[in-house]
Amino acid sequence: MNTLDSGQRLVRGAADVQAGRFPRLLPERFGAGPAGLEDHVARYGRLPRGWDGYWREELIAEVGRAGLTGRGGAGFPTARKLAAVAAGRDVPVVIANGTEGEPASAKDKVLLACAPHLVLDGAVLAAGMVGARQAIVVAHDAVREVVHGAAAERRRARLDQVKVKVMTGADRFVGGEASALVNWVANGVPLPTATPPRIFESGLHGRPTLVQNVETLAHLALIARWGARWFRSLGTPAEPGSMLVTVVGAVRQPGVREVEIGTPVGDVLGLAGGPAAPLGALLIGGYFGTWADPAVAGPLPLSAEGLSAIGGSPGAGLVAALPADVCGLAETARVARYLADESAGQCGPCVFGLGSIAGALADLATGRSYEPARLRRWMAQAEGRGACHHPDGAVRMVRSALAVFGEEIDRHAQGWCCGRRPPGVLPVPLRGTP
Repeated sequence: MNTLDSGQRLVRGAADVQAGRFPRLLPERFGAGPAGLEDHVARYGRLPRGWDGYWREELIAEVGRAGLTGRGGAGFPTARKLAAVAAGRDVPVVIANGTEGEPASAKDKVLLACAPHLVLDGAVLAAGMVGARQAIVVAHDAVREVVHGAAAERRRARLDQVKVKVMTGADRFVGGEASALVNWVANGVPLPTATPPRIFESGLHGRPTLVQNVETLAHLALIARWGARWFRSLGTPAEPGSMLVTVVGAVRQPGVREVEIGTPVGDVLGLAGGPAAPLGALLIGGYFGTWADPAVAGPLPLSAEGLSAIGGSPGAGLVAALPADVCGLAETARVARYLADESAGQCGPCVFGLGSIAGALADLATGRSYEPARLRRWMAQAEGRGACHHPDGAVRMVRSALAVFGEEIDRHAQGWCCGRRPPGVLPVPLRGTP
């Protein structure tokens, strides 16, 4: 009997989860507060033990068979990251990324607030899989104390084989990028970079570093208990499993929902009570995501493969519904200004390029002027030339807005707008508001 089978013998009382019923990751009721260790074990059972030798390699292989990918936005195969860090020449370190710098997203905060032990299971498990002695959980300030309390509860129970440290993340949009997170943990500066060496080779204090989103780690903890076949009982063959999605804007019941990957976008809106008003556009994937026509996006599967038809992806797990009577250009200009202000300030394409793009959009939204050739030239000059990928994500969002709001652009160019301008459907921190 292999270790995965042994793990399955430890989950008595978790029949509903093991049977694949929803929710896999979250308690039935969000308002009940964080699950304590006793309730967590009753729901999921304890993690299987023995992380060295054959077991470590076998579990990484099982994660590969499960097809788990990162839930933080990039969607990179988790098993490949685990194997790369495990093959490093120094003792690795694991960082659980719960910073959630995306202003409209709440999925990671909800997960940490409701099921902190599931995330800690995944962080400790990942540490054992790569040979690390420490797991650092970087949480949003709103849920740090919940995670800290859960970690203390585990220490009292002498549950974990590695040291767990909990800290607060940087309150910046760029702070959740993996290299920026490593720099934040190391020296308190959330500075992203795309230059070698890569963090899996030389990250925190020069050691191989695994950075994984907290939702990814929660899924990892479930795969360790029930295996790849169980995980693949949901989702699509190419993109198995479930995912957490934050649905905001003009829906009747905004909030976080767990959905099967491949669920049509329109059905995801239905899980949030459906539209509260006629919709003009959807922003899918977050502030680095893609604007889309609801009629076009509604039938598409919420998956990387399904959304590729509109140049999009699930990204950070956000679906924002914009009412038809709200000016989409004004909303885009607000977000673009916020993203420009969130620049790490280390390269011209970001500092000057995004600032110019945001200014041009503000001019367009207010009817002052519009020079499409200049705006598109600025976007081309910013994209792919930054010291990190921040300019690329911002340009992607702006480019999709120019396509989806084309008719509105023509009206603005003629000096009038048919949309309202409320305080803002898409939230941005005050420091980023123009």
